[in-house]
Amino acid sequence: KQWYQRRVREFQTYQHYFKRINLRMSDKKRSAMTQVVTREYTINLHKRIHGIGFKRRAPRAIKEIKKFAQKTMGTPDVRIDTRLNKHVWHKGVKNVPFRVRVRL
Repeated sequence: KQWYQRRVREFQTYQHYFKRINLRMSDKKRSAMTQVVTREYTINLHKRIHGIGFKRRAPRAIKEIKKFAQKTMGTPDVRIDTRLNKHVWHKGVKNVPFRVRVRL
């Protein structure tokens, strides 16, 4: 009987931790399709492609935009719109715009 009372006391003292764990588990079960959220961000491409060679600047900018979107939205499935791609490339491969306003 004593060991049972000790177990009950231990459970009661750590019960708030179990609640937190259950809340985290329930958050992970939600899919990205149920939460449709669009936000606008300004991506500073200038600092992200600093030091990159001229012939690799625009392709690296596209990769950095994808990486930014994956990090902020928390999804690996990121697709670049053709208008955004054309905007990044419109001044050529080496003269990428300093900042890009993006809706994610």
